[in-house]
Order: sequence, then structure tokens, then C-alpha cells
Amino acid sequence: MTYQAAQWHDYFLMVGGGAAALTGLIFVAMTLHLDDITSHPVHRHRARTILTGLTAVFIRCALVLMAGQNDRAVAVELIGVLLVVEVVLYNSIRQAAQRADPSVLWRTIGSFVTLLIEQVGAVVLFVGGAWGLYVVGFGMMSSFVFMVTGAWLLLVGVGKGDAKVPSTP
Repeated sequence: MTYQAAQWHDYFLMVGGGAAALTGLIFVAMTLHLDDITSHPVHRHRARTILTGLTAVFIRCALVLMAGQNDRAVAVELIGVLLVVEVVLYNSIRQAAQRADPSVLWRTIGSFVTLLIEQVGAVVLFVGGAWGLYVVGFGMMSSFVFMVTGAWLLLVGVGKGDAKVPSTP
């Protein structure tokens, strides 16, 4: 099987559009709780990695859709963006680790694994295996699970701090 960018157009258009829409929604939700997020290291970690992850999915999709590229160019771009995300994820968990419970660390490791899966797919693509894009797609979709559930956990976490005691009538 040879690399044919046109066959992947709809997939990357859908995923990139979804990532962009989710990024905007999560950004708005986070701004409503900005003080809570910025004052808590675990909340900052989740916010940072969710926004970075979703933005990076959008960027990777846009790069794949860019016209006139061969499989090697796409693979190099994917690997480059993934390396940046991995550095952000690593630095973020280092900052949050002191206040994080083990589940935060395990979720971060899981998220990191999805990036590595995607990177393996990009390497396969680079060496000529067009099927590597299936691995990239699987890694990308798997990372969505961590980003969406992480966003939910972030909002629930900051929401607990907003809980008000109801007043009696």
C-alpha cells in the first residue's frame, strides 16, 4: 500500500475540526474557573496538558492536510509536533507531581503512551509503510480519551471548590 494523502482527507479534517471545537469549548470553561485552576498545581497541569494536547491534534491534522507533501515530510512534521507535546507533558507532570495523587501520574503516563504510539506510526510512515497512518490515527483517537476525561476531571475538581452551602428559605 502506498501513501495517498487524498484518502486521509476526511479523517484528518474531521479530527482536526473536532479538536478545534473542543479546544474552544474547554478554553471557555477554564476561563470561568481561572483563579481555581491557576492556584492549584494539579489543575494547572490538567489545563496545560489538555489545551496543549488538543491544539497539537489540530496542528498535526492541519500539517497532514497541507498539500504537496510526501509521506516522509508528513512523518517528520508529526514526529516534531509530538516531541514538543511530550516535553510539555513531562515538564507539566514534574511541576504537579508533589501535589498529585497517583491517578494523575497514571493518567499522564497513559497519555504519554498514546503519543508514543502515534510516534511509532509516524516512524513507520517515514520508512515507507503507509499503514503507519492507521497507527497514528489510533494513537490520536486514544489521546482524545485522556484529554476529554481530563477536561471533565478538571472541571469537576474546580467545581468542588465552588460548591456553596444552600441558604435556607
